[in-house]
Amino acid sequence: MTRVRNRLEKEGYIKEYTMIPDFGKLGYHLLGLTFVRLKKMLDPVEIEKARQIARESLVESRFGIVMLERGLGLRYDGVIMAFYKDYSDYSEHKKALKEYSFLELGDIEGFLISMDDIVHYRPLTFAGFAKQLLTAAEESKK
Repeated sequence: MTRVRNRLEKEGYIKEYTMIPDFGKLGYHLLGLTFVRLKKMLDPVEIEKARQIARESLVESRFGIVMLERGLGLRYDGVIMAFYKDYSDYSEHKKALKEYSFLELGDIEGFLISMDDIVHYRPLTFAGFAKQLLTAAEESKK
């Protein structure tokens, strides 16, 4: 296992190591996937300005933002994955998003997951995916 992991690290397949805490115990009771739409396609200068605003916002943000990415689907251009203390916290974040001039104000939608729910079909973890990657790496050697 160590030899495979070392090779995956050296070849850049593994970027970093992290922990996944019990978010509920830390006071974060909701995981939110928030979908946003741009008002218009941005030109390269506008894209760089939006990236700079996002970087600055992430540093100053009190919300537990773990991912902010562009994408396609469901008529949206981007998604934010963040942890929130409660629904009020999520509502404040959604309201703050509406202040960004490059986002379509009426098109910010969310999907909330309770971290306190007793039933979790597959909680947030990368262990299963890591096992799959290691298995595939070992099989490719055969």
